[in-house]
Amino acid sequence: MNARATLEKSGPMLRSTDIKLICTGRHSDPFSVLGPHAQAKGKLSIRAFLPGAATVQILTGLDSASGSMTLRNPAGFFEQTITAPANTPYRLRVRWEDGQESTAEDPYRFGPVLGDMDVWLLGEGTHLRPYEVLGANPREMDGVAGTSFAVWAPNASRVSVVGNFNFWDGHRYPMRLRRECGVWEIFLPGVADGALYKFEIRAGNGQVLPARADPYARQAEMRPATASVVAPMPIVQLPSDKRRHANALNAPISIYEVHLGSWRRVLDASTGGQRWPTWDELADLLVPYTQDMGFTHLELLPISEHPFDGSWGYQPVGLYAPTARFGAIDGFVRFVQRCHAAGIGLLLDWVPAHFPSDPHGLAQFDGTHLYEYADPREGFHNDWNTLIYNLGRTEVANFLIGNGLYWLERYGVDGLRVDAVASMLYRDYSRKAGEWIPNIHGGRENLESIAFLKRMNEVIGSERPDAITLAEESTSFPSVSRPTYSGGLGFHYKWNMGWMHDTLQYMARDPVHRKHHQNEMTFGLVYAFSENFVLPISHDEVVHGKGSLLNKMPGDHWQKFANLRAYLGFMFGHPGKKLLFMGCEFAQENEWNHDQSLDWHLLDKPEHAGIQRLVRDLNHLYQSRPALHQMDCASEGFEWIDHGDTTHSVLSFIRRGPDRNTCIVVVCNFTPTVQHGYRFGVPQAGQYVERLNTDSAHYGGSNQGTPLGAATAESLAWHGKSHSIALTLPPLATVMLEWTN
Repeated sequence: MNARATLEKSGPMLRSTDIKLICTGRHSDPFSVLGPHAQAKGKLSIRAFLPGAATVQILTGLDSASGSMTLRNPAGFFEQTITAPANTPYRLRVRWEDGQESTAEDPYRFGPVLGDMDVWLLGEGTHLRPYEVLGANPREMDGVAGTSFAVWAPNASRVSVVGNFNFWDGHRYPMRLRRECGVWEIFLPGVADGALYKFEIRAGNGQVLPARADPYARQAEMRPATASVVAPMPIVQLPSDKRRHANALNAPISIYEVHLGSWRRVLDASTGGQRWPTWDELADLLVPYTQDMGFTHLELLPISEHPFDGSWGYQPVGLYAPTARFGAIDGFVRFVQRCHAAGIGLLLDWVPAHFPSDPHGLAQFDGTHLYEYADPREGFHNDWNTLIYNLGRTEVANFLIGNGLYWLERYGVDGLRVDAVASMLYRDYSRKAGEWIPNIHGGRENLESIAFLKRMNEVIGSERPDAITLAEESTSFPSVSRPTYSGGLGFHYKWNMGWMHDTLQYMARDPVHRKHHQNEMTFGLVYAFSENFVLPISHDEVVHGKGSLLNKMPGDHWQKFANLRAYLGFMFGHPGKKLLFMGCEFAQENEWNHDQSLDWHLLDKPEHAGIQRLVRDLNHLYQSRPALHQMDCASEGFEWIDHGDTTHSVLSFIRRGPDRNTCIVVVCNFTPTVQHGYRFGVPQAGQYVERLNTDSAHYGGSNQGTPLGAATAESLAWHGKSHSIALTLPPLATVMLEWTN
């Protein structure tokens, strides 16, 4: 692009009003005043605002100076008219009042940053990848290296870039407004990777707002500092057929949910205390552990930049920036690559449902309710004291959809778990009568959010078909994980919150009472195939006074562990993909505390090490046996043997793969009583070999079970089957048997 491709015409002398507005930081069109301006008869008027400058010279050609510029205002406004073509490149040599000298390019001699197509798409709100043109983008213009800045603030009267390169002074680099799309832009020569910056915004009423972090910043300062950091654009990670197959409905998906700040702290050599691990340390520690434990996927609680540790990342300010808590963004690139090299998929918690009101964030970004609904009945979350995105505004929806695509394309993550979907779907979510506004039809559904979620899933499905989306949705909203073309929301998977609630409620009961509540374990199968479900034992179940997973279990010390082992066995036998929060895999005793590491020392105790071995074996069995995963989301993959033996609190069922002759029989005894000679029907003749028994001494159990680990089916009809077997059912245990010829 030629320098200043379009130059404004003006008279020989600038109006004093314009000069005053520039000097006081109030001019809404600084490029009409500053920089080069063509005059009559081949003359070029060049103007610069340089507070603190004593003298300024214009350098053209081979650094030839044209004499000192005239000081038009003591605040630092300089002007000079030279004989030169309109597109003459030049630099400014400045001697400052402290005697220092510097030479630099003039930002106001460069043309527009945004191309015409980008302006049109941004104005329409349909730019699939707004992050490629908004925010801070290191680049060259006219052969000069620097960074272009662009920010959407349509209702502002002036926007400036401030940073450690201009004394954080909003008077110095006011930006150009592209009125067609409400975006302010400027190219700053010499600003490079690592520079700190924000946007200073003067609202329409003249008020200067607290400096804002860049909504599209790719990197941010470590909290409590709040500046954005200029960073290179991560390169596009190509889609992978291998990852697409690993995310498919017929694939084994077992997710290890992790809060990076409290998974495992590392020794800080400088202080002797503990600190967060870096991305590379996490790649060395977390990735091999996840692989060894047999999990197929890691899911990270939100890693987008957030100011408050106690929000666990669920109140993000910098949606495009991996948090600085674990190092620079190139470390996260390597972390994702290490996950994939180990065959592990990476899922990120993603939060389009709400955002905090921190003064450097999105709240009233340009002095108006730009990103959020203005009416608190629509725009304020009572539960979390946060704001709600106005998803009916196309630019806001585009900001979020682009963000989802950014993580998938630029970092190559495998999927997004979308937080708090239920709060997005209903206008009366957690609100009393009179505290919410009905939709245009008078209903409670949030039509804008529904349209947004459908569009988001369609874009990801089209642009990144190897990736998946998972909905944390706790209501009976229909077809969450069904395609949009058939009326669904378009998610690939939905968390089964009902299954989690019912089964944990059952497990918390004393075994003597369980016979009256067996439906809590079986009801989930009534609707198990209405969605593509993930069975989640997540972080939400081990905080806020709920206690650890282990301590939800009743009984004495031995029974607590036995109950937990039986429950984990039931979970891995049950249809649906699996999710387990960190610490649950070795029976963490204390409730999760985000401020400290998990209690890894517990693995020195045999009962905790036994739980860990069990989860490892369950994962590997789940992966290796098609009957346990290929039909997770299809009714043909499940068949009850007996769900009605409430007297003994025993459940038995069959899991099948596409080859119906291959099956796994799962039997659960939820009482502490050994059931000798317990007979149940089996689908066919042959041997049934014990593949897993949660009561094995290997896991800390009493080692009860079937002699020789196998049973031969007898031609004795039972439970409507032509054959049956009799087992010794161990106490508080789940047994899995595989049919063989």
